[in-house]
Amino acid sequence: MIQKISTVRELKLKANLLRQEVINMLAEAGSGHSAGALGMADIFAALYFNVLEHDPSAPEWKGRDRLVLSNGHICPIMYAAMAEAGYFKKEELMTLRKLGSRLQGHPHRESLPGLETTSGPLGCGISQASGMALALKRDGMPNKVFCLTSDGEHDEGNTWESVLFAAKYQLDNLIVILDRNYIQIDGNTEQIMPLDSVEKKYRAFNWNVMMIDGNDMEQVVTALRNARANTGRPLMIIANTVPGKGVSFMERNYLWHGKPPTAAEAKKALEELDDWRIKIVKGLA
Repeated sequence: MIQKISTVRELKLKANLLRQEVINMLAEAGSGHSAGALGMADIFAALYFNVLEHDPSAPEWKGRDRLVLSNGHICPIMYAAMAEAGYFKKEELMTLRKLGSRLQGHPHRESLPGLETTSGPLGCGISQASGMALALKRDGMPNKVFCLTSDGEHDEGNTWESVLFAAKYQLDNLIVILDRNYIQIDGNTEQIMPLDSVEKKYRAFNWNVMMIDGNDMEQVVTALRNARANTGRPLMIIANTVPGKGVSFMERNYLWHGKPPTAAEAKKALEELDDWRIKIVKGLA
């Protein structure tokens, strides 16, 4: 079983480390998605090191929670968390997006232990997670299914089909986390295809809803742990995040949605993240 981290400060440090690993991976690869991966680091740190029931030494353990990444392009943060947790050696992170690598630009289920789905086409994750949740309920299993999804992929119609499906079958073992960062590859979500009020939409579709600051570790951990007690309906956690979080020149800039840092930009980003690490250690962040 994974050794869980119990303190908010240690989880913040873990998230910071994951962000540094993401920067190194993307700079080495010369391609990939920066903004979303950095913005979701706090949530991935909380999931893999505090909330999920999982065992890197036994990835197929029947008692594990399932984690489905719908917005597969942010997989660098998932790979970083998985390597840090012990699913594979951290040295392999530097093979991201290279020929022959197991770390593809979108996750492939059969490539790595601990991957539940293949993702790439956006809008499919909630459907896949709903199927898993329904099967677990019918088998009388207590496992939870966590699904990570993006706001941009809510442009896809099949997302809303799965939202209806999950509500119909009262999949209260399904916990969906929406990365509400307001960007997609070609601009601001509200200019391209407005989604707000997303909270009212999900409530109207008969889901339970939580709203959190997805970059506030205390809020993240509290919400995710409370989510385990969800009953009656599927649960949507709307996590307001800052795309590019932790790197000043990337934050809230949609142009970093699908762009990696150059060597010089990576150096500057790592310096900023190291300064942030010192503030966390000193209790200033």
